[in-house]
This record gives sequence, structure tokens and C-alpha cells, in this order.
Amino acid sequence: MTRFEVRRIAPGEIEAESFRIIEQELGPTGFGSREFAVVRRCIHATGDFSFAETMRFHPRAMDAGLAAIRAGRNILVDVNMAASGISRSLLERFGGRVICRIGEPETARLARAGNMTRSEAAFERAANDDIGIIAVGNAPTALLRAMELIRTGRLAPHLVVGVPVGFVNAAESKEILARQEYPFITALGRKGGTPVAVAALNALLRLAGEQE
Repeated sequence: MTRFEVRRIAPGEIEAESFRIIEQELGPTGFGSREFAVVRRCIHATGDFSFAETMRFHPRAMDAGLAAIRAGRNILVDVNMAASGISRSLLERFGGRVICRIGEPETARLARAGNMTRSEAAFERAANDDIGIIAVGNAPTALLRAMELIRTGRLAPHLVVGVPVGFVNAAESKEILARQEYPFITALGRKGGTPVAVAALNALLRLAGEQE
């Protein structure tokens, strides 16, 4: 039977030690320091080093995301799990809010009437919510609808974080996002998920707080 050595680490030092291990095992990367802060937190959230290979950043992604946070604009997410995971205390310091309309009765009515998913309907209803960052970790349909709303001028975010997970249109939606001219963060392929979207947002929030 294999024996494991369990180290005792003070609770306040666990994250820092995790980051040290990630940096040690990952080695040098081609990311800038700010982009690496996002990638590192995504790896920390998932235990998956492949995100160092699949994550893609528009050249203006970091500046755009930080500008949105500092301007107090809101963050639109596709599912309640993402809304729960974002550091609201950091976001509210700048005056922004997390917007998630997936569970609202009007969203369900719009989805039925328009023959669309609730995620699509939720994004349709957020057009007037002063959205600075859109983050999708669960529903490719939400990411596709977000890009359509941006194309038609109904949404004008600073940044789109698109990392939906799955086998139906997840990889395809992210490939489309990676070809856009506006700022984005994505992770190519099937992997992604709400924890990745939340990790990317929390990394941005912490960077914004550090640079006040």
C-alpha cells in the first residue's frame, strides 16, 4: 500500500503554496505576468495544467478587463454557480455588480416564447444592465448569443471570457470567439467550465485591487 506524506500548512498559506507548486511544475511560459496570473488561477481551480496550452488572450484582454472593473461596470454570467463564486467584495469596491438572470421567471417565459435556451434568454434580457464583462463557463449557446448581441450592438462589453465546457458546440463557440477583434479570454477545445470562468474573473479582480 502506498504511503503518502501529508504536510501541515497554515490555512492562510495554502493558496500561496499551491501557486508555488504550479509555477515549479509548469516552468517557463510565454505568458506575460498578468496573463499568467489568470492561467495560474485557472490551473489552481481545476488541477489541470493543460490550460497553460489551451488558453488564449486577445492582445487587449487584460487592459480591457481591468478597465471594465475599475469603471464599475457589471459582470454578466450564464449560471448562478458563477455568480456565487465571484469575489463580490472585490467587485463592489469598484461599484460593479454580478448579473445573472438565468433563474428569473421572465427569463423562462422569454425562452419558451422565443424557442431558445434559458441562457440565451437571460443574455437577451441583460442588454440594459451596463455589462462590462461577459463570462460564460457552462453554456455554449450563451456564448454564441453573446457574440450575436455584440455584433448587433445590443451589448458592448469591454471583455468576453468564454470558456464553456462540453461536447456540443463548446469547442466550436470558443474557436469563433478566438477569431473576434474585440477583447476576449478563452480556452480552446472541450475543456473549460464555470470554475475556469470564475477563476479568470477573480484573477482580474485581484489584479485590479493590487493596482489601485
